[in-house]
Amino acid sequence: MNRDRRPAASPDKEGFLYEPVERFGESMTSPKPWNKAALAGVELLNGRMAMMGFAAAIAGELLTGKGMVGQLAAMLHWYLG
Repeated sequence: MNRDRRPAASPDKEGFLYEPVERFGESMTSPKPWNKAALAGVELLNGRMAMMGFAAAIAGELLTGKGMVGQLAAMLHWYLG
C-alpha cells in the first residue's frame, strides 16, 4: 500500500463511516482533512474557559484572603466536618 494514498472510509453494515486504522503516531506527522474552523472554535472556547477559571480563582482569593490551595482545604474541611 502506498503511504501517500489511503483507502477511503468504507461504510459498515449500519452505514457508519469509519476512518481507516492508522499506525501508532501517524496522525501526528501526516496531513489529515481536519475541520480546522471547528478546531479553532474549540480552542477559542477552551482558552476563554481557562481565563474565566483563573479570574474566578483570583476573585475567590480576594474575597477569602486564601490562595487556591487554601480555598480547596477550607472547602474540604467544611464538607468533611
